[in-house]
Amino acid sequence: MGITDQELQQEKNGLKYDAENLPENTEKNKKAYLPGLEKYQWWIYMVVYSFFVLAGQSVGTLLGGVYFDKGGKSKWMATFVQVAGFPVLFPFQWFAKDTKTDSELAITRKPSYPLILALVYLCIGIFVAADCMLYSIGLQYLPITTYTLICASQLGFNALFSYFLNGQKFTPYILNSLVLLTISSVLLVFQTDPGNSNKSSKHRYVIGFLSTLGASAGYGLVLPLTQLAFEKIIKKETLRAILDMTIYQCVVATFVIVIGLFASGEWKTLNGEMKEYKSGKVSYVMNLLWTAVAWQAFGVGCIGLIFKISSLFSNVISIFGLPLAPILSVIFLRDKLTGLKGISMILALWGFVSYMYQHYLDDLEVKRRNQTSDIEDVSVTQRDG
Repeated sequence: MGITDQELQQEKNGLKYDAENLPENTEKNKKAYLPGLEKYQWWIYMVVYSFFVLAGQSVGTLLGGVYFDKGGKSKWMATFVQVAGFPVLFPFQWFAKDTKTDSELAITRKPSYPLILALVYLCIGIFVAADCMLYSIGLQYLPITTYTLICASQLGFNALFSYFLNGQKFTPYILNSLVLLTISSVLLVFQTDPGNSNKSSKHRYVIGFLSTLGASAGYGLVLPLTQLAFEKIIKKETLRAILDMTIYQCVVATFVIVIGLFASGEWKTLNGEMKEYKSGKVSYVMNLLWTAVAWQAFGVGCIGLIFKISSLFSNVISIFGLPLAPILSVIFLRDKLTGLKGISMILALWGFVSYMYQHYLDDLEVKRRNQTSDIEDVSVTQRDG
């Protein structure tokens, strides 16, 4: 491998990396750029974080569906558990407190003022709260297979918003991905799934479809906004900065959702809801608890992939895991996988592969330019010598 993955990411960001200019060029810093064991450690981290994303997303979606199927009715509670598990990230925040990462050493820019930073956390946190509410409405009114397939459109929205906010360039493969993912989602609006009266109602189906589509668009916007915040305001890409962003926006989102829970009056129905839950009180509590844990595992995985690779790759892994929930739903929850859903899933997978192939081509181009640059530097050195 001609260059390290850290150098590859910095090349994509337009930052020239020079290992010799790193402050405190200790043996630990040098070791991080040597082949061998460290390369396998990077792959181990990537596999572990990817597992967290895939497992957390699948389990969280399934448990959310079970909550509504077994008698849960509170959209605010379903939204609350998506963000309220942030305390599990505190140990990771403490661990990263005094750790100097490669990104921190390589990218040294003046940080923003605390007030501006707090405003960023506040705005993104409110946005996340609204987005989670839309996801909850979609999950309440749609079967899991339909819900997860519509969520596949978030990759297309991500590319679209990245074009305007982050200068993302469109290529034939990106455009192909956008078209396929859009068609795969639109097809599902014509499919009214059999099931209970709550989910078979055409009116509620449309509401669930539009809510999920809006939530996917919101999630596709959150990632470019987060990247823009790191580039223009936070001005550093460290593990601690990423953890701070995640925790503080979840704190804000949790506060907003709690206000909504009490303002809507749904808190009064929670006790009765728990008593009438089909699987019992213990199952009700455990469902909410493990749903919160699952979504935090998903969050940790996303954080890890953003830190080790990029936010784009994190979203790609998330989309790649979407078919897992419908498959598990068909196996464990006896959900039906209709022909229209099958076609939609194939189109979504095709769009994902097209997007991944463009990502692969971009990586090859960056590596080729870096190798050419290395050869030219060696030639210049030999000539000067």
